[in-house]
Amino acid sequence: MNDLLAMGDLSPQQTNDLLQLAHTIKQRPTAWSNYLQGKSIALLFEKPSLRTRASFAAGINRLGGHSIYLDAQNLMGAREPASDVGANLALWHDAIVARVYSQATLSELAAASGKPVVNALSDICHPCQALADLLTLQEQLGDLSQVHLTYIGDGNNVCHALMAGAAQVGMQLQIVTPEGYAPNTELLTAAQEVANQTGGTIHVAHSLNELQQTDAIYTDTWFSMGQTRDSNDVMHDFAPFQVNSDLMKRLGAKHFMHCLPAYRGREVTAEVIDSAGSLVLQQAENRLHAQNAILVKLIEGAAA
Repeated sequence: MNDLLAMGDLSPQQTNDLLQLAHTIKQRPTAWSNYLQGKSIALLFEKPSLRTRASFAAGINRLGGHSIYLDAQNLMGAREPASDVGANLALWHDAIVARVYSQATLSELAAASGKPVVNALSDICHPCQALADLLTLQEQLGDLSQVHLTYIGDGNNVCHALMAGAAQVGMQLQIVTPEGYAPNTELLTAAQEVANQTGGTIHVAHSLNELQQTDAIYTDTWFSMGQTRDSNDVMHDFAPFQVNSDLMKRLGAKHFMHCLPAYRGREVTAEVIDSAGSLVLQQAENRLHAQNAILVKLIEGAAA
């Protein structure tokens, strides 16, 4: 691994290795407490963040490293191109964690930087979230090849990352979106091709009536940061796809998942997200461990 720009860039073996390493680091934190000693990581964020910023900063500290937060909105773009930012940051830091509006910005940073670049969220993919989600499901349900996950909502960056991740671990994933909000066709095809090799399935539908029984239901906000959609259209299109207790019971789902922030009463009801079966806090906690595994692998790769 030189960079992690998208979940689909990983092989099934790399994804499983990351999950195993994340589990090991989580169980034996003191064994890794000096891994990043003397290392500095730049956190370059165009978008606001709670979980991503806090979990990366805390995780880097737990590995013995140092992080610096940079408000990219005041650095990249009109003031300075991403290529110059990446080239300069690589002079002082051992890796760059970037949360950006455009996937193209990540590619530009990585091309200019001789140090690893991590996608901490883009318009196309959210690999750090997907790895944390897979780790959470693995902890709760065991063998991921035996897990059935349902994603309901927008075919967005989180959906794209889940497609790739589910395919890599041989999971069964069914996705249901309103018409016109399906995931990217090329990314879907790529995930299905990987799933054919690992024994997983990735299926997309546009009606809740097509859904099969499932272990967990995952949803996301209907309004992603940076999107310019008519709010009235979105509310009308997504209203039938709210996750509520009736839907959880109908599909036999024991667990609920959400990458947060969540809007209770919109994409999910309070009784579902705040229930005993909700995994949202476990997902948030596992962001730290999954991301630490990513940093360890990338630093190893850079050293090699």
